[in-house]
Amino acid sequence: MRIGFSESLEQLEAALQEEGDLVLRALRSALNALARGDSELADEVVAFDDEIDRRYFRIEEGVQSLLARQTPVAIDLRLVLAVLRVNLHLERMADYCVTVAKLTKLMGDLDVADEAILRSIEDMGQRAEQMIRVALDAFANRDVDKAESLTELDELIDRANRRASEDLLSLDDSPDEREYGLRMLVVSRCVERIGDHAVDIGEQVAYLVTGEFREFTDASHPAPQT
Repeated sequence: MRIGFSESLEQLEAALQEEGDLVLRALRSALNALARGDSELADEVVAFDDEIDRRYFRIEEGVQSLLARQTPVAIDLRLVLAVLRVNLHLERMADYCVTVAKLTKLMGDLDVADEAILRSIEDMGQRAEQMIRVALDAFANRDVDKAESLTELDELIDRANRRASEDLLSLDDSPDEREYGLRMLVVSRCVERIGDHAVDIGEQVAYLVTGEFREFTDASHPAPQT
């Protein structure tokens, strides 16, 4: 019976890593669509979210089934709870990718494209991708040091977000540029929030290893609800 429980946990962790790979794919596609103004690729990102949602619900159902059959304690219980929380963080990352894709489609109505702003967003996106990979690797290897390194990477995203915001505020005051600026501010915020969720996953790694939940930063990352 215990072997079956361990195997179920391993399957859930493997499914979580697969979901993370899909989120990375969605993020890269959303950023490419934005850079190219590619509405068709943006549509693919929106449609692809259905697959990520299916993975999300499959993991949720797997956890529910596991808890119905077993009563995990100590480290096993922490792992089950961490899987639930990481699953939610990944799903929310994917939702932000959808928002970027939808905003990309709306950009097609505007005759504006600022290269400096797009470069800042691309820089943020590359760092967000790196953070997702680091977070998932830290979770897989129970590596608290690697998880804590996410705060430094997150600060780099925050700096790029501030640069993008400054560039957006310097746009001319035409109706199209105001609208472009507002939409790109939301895009920038979406990518920044993806980085925040990666930090949240890192916090789950520390919780899993130590049994104590602590925030890596003072106020940016609220503790997930249980």
